[in-house]
Amino acid sequence: MQRSNAGDVTYDDPWYDALASGWGESAAAVALPQARTEPAAAPSAAADIYLEVQRSAAFQEVRRRYRRFVVPGAVAFLLWYVAYVVTATTVPGLMARPVVGAVNVGMLAGLGQFLTTFLLTWAYVRHARLRRDRAALELRWDTQELTRGRGGAS
Repeated sequence: MQRSNAGDVTYDDPWYDALASGWGESAAAVALPQARTEPAAAPSAAADIYLEVQRSAAFQEVRRRYRRFVVPGAVAFLLWYVAYVVTATTVPGLMARPVVGAVNVGMLAGLGQFLTTFLLTWAYVRHARLRRDRAALELRWDTQELTRGRGGAS
């Protein structure tokens, strides 16, 4: 870690994005860091490290967990959305059927779209936090240590 001119702590971490974090930075500490100059051999060494990590079983497991959640979730949500649109255009009488007072089936289905969006977002965040974030963070730190050990980023 390094101290910035504003007295705040900034991280000497290539993945740390001070502008996106929004925690603990003062207005004076939002300047982008200067680009680093690396030796000529460092990019190939870093590229080899990243390829090695990408081929690792741990990385493949993180990607597999991601795909197992995202693909079925995206397919289910798209099918639900297409069913809503097709029903609204082909069977307007069904969508106009009143349920309670001025509320009809179409309004409930439309609100259901918003509800399922929020539920899917919540489920995605929960899944990421419980099943992927820790493994991805470990991969990140391992990669960073390997890069530093072979003369990549310092």
